[in-house]
Amino acid sequence: MAATSSFLTPGLAAQEGHLASLHLRRDAAIPVVLASKPSTEQDAGYAEGMVTNTRFGSFPHSTIIGTPWGSQIRASKVDTGSRGRVTSKKRKASELNDEGAEDDETKEAESADSGFLHVLPPTPESWTYSLPHRTQVVYTPDYSYILHRIRARPGTRLIEAGSGSGSFTHAAARAVFNGYPSGHDQSAGLGRVFSYEFHKERHEKVSEEMKTHNLSSLVTCTHADAYKDGFLLPVGEGDARSQSPRASAIFLDLPAPWSALPHLTRVTTEEGPSALDPDSPVYICTFSPCIEQAQKTISYLRKYSWLDIQMVEVNHKRLNVLRSYTSLSYSGMRGVNPYPEDVSAALDHLKAIDRRAKDFHAGSTSLPPSAKVKRIENAQTEAHSTMFKEGQVIHRSEPDLKTHTSYLVFAVLPKEWTEEDEQKEARKWSGKVEISAEVPKSHRQMKKETKAKRKSREAQGQDHTNGVSWEQAGTYDASNAMSLD
Repeated sequence: MAATSSFLTPGLAAQEGHLASLHLRRDAAIPVVLASKPSTEQDAGYAEGMVTNTRFGSFPHSTIIGTPWGSQIRASKVDTGSRGRVTSKKRKASELNDEGAEDDETKEAESADSGFLHVLPPTPESWTYSLPHRTQVVYTPDYSYILHRIRARPGTRLIEAGSGSGSFTHAAARAVFNGYPSGHDQSAGLGRVFSYEFHKERHEKVSEEMKTHNLSSLVTCTHADAYKDGFLLPVGEGDARSQSPRASAIFLDLPAPWSALPHLTRVTTEEGPSALDPDSPVYICTFSPCIEQAQKTISYLRKYSWLDIQMVEVNHKRLNVLRSYTSLSYSGMRGVNPYPEDVSAALDHLKAIDRRAKDFHAGSTSLPPSAKVKRIENAQTEAHSTMFKEGQVIHRSEPDLKTHTSYLVFAVLPKEWTEEDEQKEARKWSGKVEISAEVPKSHRQMKKETKAKRKSREAQGQDHTNGVSWEQAGTYDASNAMSLD
């Protein structure tokens, strides 16, 4: 049985050795593999074991492991300088784990006065905005639409050309997942992702991430040139590339996707079988930043018999829903609009100012508290107010202007239809459908034929009328000429 992945089956609580997303704030998270003891020399030296340091405090993994997903984790008091005082001589991580029982015992973490985060199960969305960028990233608005258009669903076998930073790879693995492989036949009926990368370092990095995230049983990473080598897989190590992935969904994130299209046909050549599934239609999407790339890709798609070609550009805009606090009673608080909420409130405010000015010039000693004093009082009592029930719910678009990412070109390659398929379907439906040569015509067909006959008669009558008119015109001219003589 393959190891489970927290991306696909996270369970109810955070587990040691699995990936977790430490959520700091919106669109800010740290992906970490939970471990009670450090595995590298860089992470060693804390008495509490493995510790993750953030801007909101230090968090030992011992306080995270075993907690339910969504829990709030308080920061702990950790001596961040203790690592430099452990020893002056550098040691290997294997030596740190063999120090004895005294060094193996970890210190119980002590909660700090402030600072917290939330531990969440990893998702492709959280991984997308926290992953290390190696190339241009396919973000959530793009890959969610792409997976929908190429019909990626549980059990689909999907080809990805251009692994890049691995954002689309994680999303595709979740989309096609319908179980972990087990037994001798590890691919029967299960969804798979076949990812190809030409750059060796990026290929090694993505392969390492798949193993760390326990997705290697679902994602096959191949170091190959899709332009030259195509998409066939080797049967074993060192063997020739002759095994077909039998894919029904394709995503090409390449500089020149048209150069890979000759390898995406249903033709079997001497080099090997077709990389496509022969029993179903195949859906493809190309990701190109320039319009010239999209135009050339479309021309080559037509050349290789792809149909229903469309180009789409995704423009994403987020709407923030929040409460607006507009009133003079909120003066001095953060995130509010200290202005009158209506005309009557504005008049009352002006009257109060006028009355205070008159009292001041009259030499009154019992003046009402100033606006500054009110602001201080409101700021001091802000934590005890029930502002979550007040205000008006509004929405605003995000201030950041999203620019163009890429053009998405979609197409479909239908299933190859042979004479055998035609005969098979005829035998299948011959007993259920009566085939007659004299099929009654529909009202639309009869109306269309009547219109065509009427136009034909009008055209013939017009030709005849034109001929008569010319004769009459000639006779009329001759008679006029005789009368003039």
